[in-house]
Amino acid sequence: MQSQMIDRDTGVQVVLASLREVLEQSGEDVPADLTEDTVLVGNGAVIDSLGVVSLIVEIEQRLEMDYEISVTLANDRAMSQRNSPFRTVGVLADYILTMIKEG
Repeated sequence: MQSQMIDRDTGVQVVLASLREVLEQSGEDVPADLTEDTVLVGNGAVIDSLGVVSLIVEIEQRLEMDYEISVTLANDRAMSQRNSPFRTVGVLADYILTMIKEG
């Protein structure tokens, strides 16, 4: 059972805050211009595949701690989609909201 819902802006902010945390923890420079269009996987990505895994864990933990929302983002559905739900910050935020609603 989900304790509360979040809106898209909050979803984007959760992804951005988590992305900054992952970049800082990995010793990478945090780009000043992170937006919902920031690429997470593929050409021009700001993190590598290990970074994506760390990002997913960070987002799941942040949602649990800050919003009492328990969601699993890396699942069979995510991995089988033709277009990755992890492409950009905005796409990932939309995917998170979908997963929460279906929770």
